[in-house]
Amino acid sequence: MIDLSAVLSTVQVRLKKLSVGQRLELWTFKKDRSLIIVKLADDMLQVVENGYARAEYMVASAQLKKLLKTLLKKEFPRSNKVHLYTR
Repeated sequence: MIDLSAVLSTVQVRLKKLSVGQRLELWTFKKDRSLIIVKLADDMLQVVENGYARAEYMVASAQLKKLLKTLLKKEFPRSNKVHLYTR
């Protein structure tokens, strides 16, 4: 589990280490809401939102930070810690 305040920097560091096809999963403490980030290419990512809303986004690596900020506020509004998995 990591602090919500450290999620953006941790995700960016871990995404650089992932190979194409691998993914990062962010889950709430109760594991009822999640964000899944799949690395499709070196500069293309798929973000899957499962929680209050269900949606899929295709973004470039440069646009990920802005999208994640928005989704974290929506999906993890009262969370202080989140589970982070690499699969």
